[in-house]
Amino acid sequence: MSELSKRRLKLWIRMLGVTRAAENRLRDYLRREHNTTLPRFDVMAALWRRREGVTMSELSRMLLVSNGNATAVMDRLEADGLARRESEDGDRRRVRVRLTPEGLAAFEAMAVGHEAEVDAIFADLTETDLDTMREILARAGRRAE
Repeated sequence: MSELSKRRLKLWIRMLGVTRAAENRLRDYLRREHNTTLPRFDVMAALWRRREGVTMSELSRMLLVSNGNATAVMDRLEADGLARRESEDGDRRRVRVRLTPEGLAAFEAMAVGHEAEVDAIFADLTETDLDTMREILARAGRRAE
């Protein structure tokens, strides 16, 4: 293993550590401040971005999760009145899901705090740091795909 290869491995471990720490902090924030989970927040964010609604398959693809996982979160959101399922064109087999007005308001309130929490996590990074990291990660991402 070359020295450069070892450094790349150490970078990968560092990236995982930063990602996990940030994710854990966000999970804790959402639980503590909004009594919700990160998967629930992610589903609401996806539905917020697609106000016209999406099929369950589209939602699963957007979130990179199984249909079963998306369905379980959707069931809870619907039970809480934050999201709803609607038949598409009268076809009961094809269902679109979307946030209710209450769900939109709840997500928007959570999103403000979520953004502030992410901002605090990365507060030590300058604009130049962010631009450089975005470019480096874009290059690394192309190779990983």
